[in-house]
Amino acid sequence: MVETMTERLADTWARTDRIFDILAPGQWLAKPIALRHPFIFYLGHLPAFAWNHVGGGLLERPSFDPAFDDLFSRGIDPDVDDPTHVHDHPDVPDQWPGVPEVIAYRDRVRAAILDAGAAVAERVPTHLMAREGRVLTMVMEHEMMHQETLLYMMQRLPLEQKVRQAWLPPYVLTPGRPGGKIDIPAGTATLGARFEELPFGWDNEFAAVEVLVPDFRIDSTPVTNAQFLAFVEAGGYRRTELWGDEDGVWRGQEGIEHPAVWELIDGRWMYRTLFDRLPLERVADWPVYVSLAEARAFAAWRGERLPTEAEFHRAAFGERPRADRDVTGADGRPAEGERRLPWGEAVPAERHGNFGFRQWAPTPVGTHPEGASAWGVQDLIGDGWEWTNTVFAGLPGFTAYIPGYEGYSADFFDGKHYVMKGGSWATADALVRPSFRNWFQAHYPYVFSKFRCVADPSMRIGSTGGTP
Repeated sequence: MVETMTERLADTWARTDRIFDILAPGQWLAKPIALRHPFIFYLGHLPAFAWNHVGGGLLERPSFDPAFDDLFSRGIDPDVDDPTHVHDHPDVPDQWPGVPEVIAYRDRVRAAILDAGAAVAERVPTHLMAREGRVLTMVMEHEMMHQETLLYMMQRLPLEQKVRQAWLPPYVLTPGRPGGKIDIPAGTATLGARFEELPFGWDNEFAAVEVLVPDFRIDSTPVTNAQFLAFVEAGGYRRTELWGDEDGVWRGQEGIEHPAVWELIDGRWMYRTLFDRLPLERVADWPVYVSLAEARAFAAWRGERLPTEAEFHRAAFGERPRADRDVTGADGRPAEGERRLPWGEAVPAERHGNFGFRQWAPTPVGTHPEGASAWGVQDLIGDGWEWTNTVFAGLPGFTAYIPGYEGYSADFFDGKHYVMKGGSWATADALVRPSFRNWFQAHYPYVFSKFRCVADPSMRIGSTGGTP
């Protein structure tokens, strides 16, 4: 059954409300990550974003709370290298509004957005963001992305500041199936998409560009906690030759000695989930969550490197040539195609991977073989976003096309943010598409982020990242 826009909005809001229910009473002003706003901001930001782009932006309707529209309009990008530098955003108030006030604002905005559907449709001939309900889809996807932000923030909260929910699924603690290397032949990868191909896409997803990718070897599954523990026990955090200059400075200044979700308690490694501490050996086959800097050091320890964005695409969506293809390449061989998703054309489902909030923690690697790519590479979507060593920038033909949000991507074309691909357990199904690009700074250790390595004899320690 195809959901209506109203049903999709209601489902998105219901999930947000369930996430906020995790907060224990009195925790709205908590800031588990210093460079993020307290939770009360996000309670107001999500409806403010919706109103500013739909009601006040597209439909040009008068506001019913201009102060809240401004206060909650935009958050900050946590610049972990220079905390004094943030992108333009409203000043942090001396005192945040009360929760009942913000909830009343949220409820009023939600009702107005639901009533705006017909008016948005009437703007189709005259406004790009009205076409196919793009502005409403943008509102939903923005909220979905912040749902993940809220959850990795909540994971940092002390356990007593959260309320375990009865609907949570149990952890998957069965043994995983870590794999070896898979050879990916040289070929092409199509990054991004054509505007007409998507009912909605963020500006950094356009336009489509075909990239030639040399052959490479890639891990068939992401690096696990057990594999990363070997790096830790081998003194990987203390071996300066494994860390690039900036990564090494960060490691030293912050005293980084292990992944952010690991804790050493009475000589035993523990893994911190949203609601529990589990012995690391019980989650040995879960993918490890680390920053890009830690992933690069591990890869250097192996004598390998991280994949580029184009290599990830090739491993995830590439397809072997077929003799029955009508179109041939310049060399006369059958042209290669690309899959819509790693597993093919099927709609994303539980059998394909751990995404879409089906689990609320990682699952062991290799347990979703039906989600494998044409080459047999597994776990490309789900469990955690995958780091690439590609600096985040606009694709050729990039245009900041979203009115009133021209800086959505361009503000982060600063050489410090890197592309992430795939998705985590907290990534909604709607965001599972080849063109979607996430990004974070190399020294940001909180996001649900995994990685895998690429074998390349030309690897050099200390690379600062490149482009596709």
